[in-house]
Amino acid sequence: MAKTPADAQQDPALLRRLLRAKDRMDAASHEAWPVKRLAEVSGVSEAHFARSFKQAFGIPPHRYLLTRRIEQAATLLRDTDLPITDIAFATGWESLGTFGRIFRDITGQSPSALRRTAQAGAAQQQLDRVPACVLKAAQRPDLITAVSEKRRQLAEGTNPSPTHNKER
Repeated sequence: MAKTPADAQQDPALLRRLLRAKDRMDAASHEAWPVKRLAEVSGVSEAHFARSFKQAFGIPPHRYLLTRRIEQAATLLRDTDLPITDIAFATGWESLGTFGRIFRDITGQSPSALRRTAQAGAAQQQLDRVPACVLKAAQRPDLITAVSEKRRQLAEGTNPSPTHNKER
């Protein structure tokens, strides 16, 4: 008796096989994972694997792999200073152009834009931890030095300020 698609979700043996393939993709997402290889890991035919994977996890195996690669690339973009090209190749992409296009399609922004946004956000988070009075003090102009410098310049007779009253 042939199994219907509804039966595939209920078959624990098939789900374990699919999870085995998914775990292999998670562990080595930088590697090539054609459906044939995934089906061999699962011990089922290619067509059955592709159908069952999509039914069990809601997305086709190739899209799942792309999503994992993009997640890893986004993490590296946020947490490291590695060049974008190195990140693309380290996460399994063979073409920088394809990486950039798919990254933008999935995340809505380019890899460099995500990195800039993450760095700006990290800087803002660090500033949010500093009390406002300390930030204001650090950003306040150093008037003591400025007054001292003006006095030194006046004493030496150089660069007098145009607003300085010479009659004093």
